[in-house]
Amino acid sequence: MSQSPLVIERQSAVLRLRFNRPEVLNALDVQLAQCLREVFREIAVDPDVRVVVLSGSGRAFMAGGDLNALRADPVGAATRLIEPMHEAIRLISELPQPVIASVQGVAAGAGLSLLLAADLVVAAEEARFNFAYTDIGTCCDGGASWSLPRAVGLRQALSIALLGEGFSAAEALQMGMLTRVVPQAALDEAVSDMARRLASREPHALAHLKRLMRGASQHSLAEQLEAEHAAFVDCARRPEFVAAIDGFYARRSARVQGVAK
Repeated sequence: MSQSPLVIERQSAVLRLRFNRPEVLNALDVQLAQCLREVFREIAVDPDVRVVVLSGSGRAFMAGGDLNALRADPVGAATRLIEPMHEAIRLISELPQPVIASVQGVAAGAGLSLLLAADLVVAAEEARFNFAYTDIGTCCDGGASWSLPRAVGLRQALSIALLGEGFSAAEALQMGMLTRVVPQAALDEAVSDMARRLASREPHALAHLKRLMRGASQHSLAEQLEAEHAAFVDCARRPEFVAAIDGFYARRSARVQGVAK
């Protein structure tokens, strides 16, 4: 029985998806792309999943696409790879759950596109990044042309894409591509802590926040204000809203009493 290219681990309300092709630095092939599409379809309708974590096995997050398949059948392999990959990317953006990318080693090509699609990105200090697409004589896929300019600005995105120069985690953080950079040894715990914190928050509120933030650039201020109004009221009508306010007051009271003592 062949080994699955995607390892799925459930830890309470956190679902971990680990690319599992370490012998080729987790290069994206058709099977892995299809697995990602199917699991994101399932996550989209699973209210018990509150946070999703993406990571890679071995020495890399994901070092691009499967070049052997693309070389053997350029157009056919590209189509078979891109169609499920693009649906997976779209699903990530539409999921109510926050998606965290945990990045070690190399993230290039399709790997860069995937981490850009995530809501939060934590990278090890040793991680390296490269747009890489022009190295194989093509443009890009995976939504990189949409997400990269929004993350780093148009001028910086053009520099990254056209020049194809590699860059470090520190540089990626400075450009706005990453959420946080940590030592390699601390990566798993930093991501786990972030996932636990997100899982403890009201999922309905997080879903609205994700939708509002991701859709804001497509709306006028008046439209966005109306969307915020509707979302806030939708949260406020839920019993969790009053419970959260009561919890806030209880925690503040405990802190004050602790200081007083």
